[in-house]
Amino acid sequence: MKKKYLPLVIIGVVLLLDQTLKFWIKTNMLLGQEFVIFSWFRIFFLENEGMAFGMTFGGSHGKLILSLLRIVVVTGIIWWIYDLIRKNESSWTIAAISLVAAGALGNIIDGTFYGLIFSESGIYGRVGAEVAQFLPEAGGYAAFLHGNVVDMFYFPLFEATWPEWFPWIGGNNFLFFSPVFNIADTAITSGVLLFFITQIRKGKIESPI
Repeated sequence: MKKKYLPLVIIGVVLLLDQTLKFWIKTNMLLGQEFVIFSWFRIFFLENEGMAFGMTFGGSHGKLILSLLRIVVVTGIIWWIYDLIRKNESSWTIAAISLVAAGALGNIIDGTFYGLIFSESGIYGRVGAEVAQFLPEAGGYAAFLHGNVVDMFYFPLFEATWPEWFPWIGGNNFLFFSPVFNIADTAITSGVLLFFITQIRKGKIESPI
């Protein structure tokens, strides 16, 4: 495959998988509802204001700033991909940055458009709660650039207790791994890791091992 087509394929595949799953989750599940696949792997419907792994940021104004910042950043990343292709960089490096771009675009779509095209999701366990409707007659649940990002992957691998000697949190229980995330977040994380691996192999970054 020619390098100039590689970003298009990666971004297209990631966006297709990411948005298809999010659409299904949004229109078939209530907020807080979960399907237990294994004890350590669950599909858990959560929405956040736009940060990765279920984190939130600064309410309505923070969400707007974050949405605009994402658009600026992904524009720069796409230009970087173009420059990498022009300089004939390795396919692995181009693939890594393309994964980051795809993940960022996936979450940008949620934050930009989901508030306009979906009704608000009901909360699981609440009487009369309903799943979100696509293109509701009454309009969406939020304004342009104010939509929530849909997350669904939850891996509660194990629970443990911090040692008593550990400052401030000694004796407290903790769950690993508690964040809820989506395909877009996975693409971003994978892209960053792949990029560092490629740079270490090129000798541009010193290996910590």
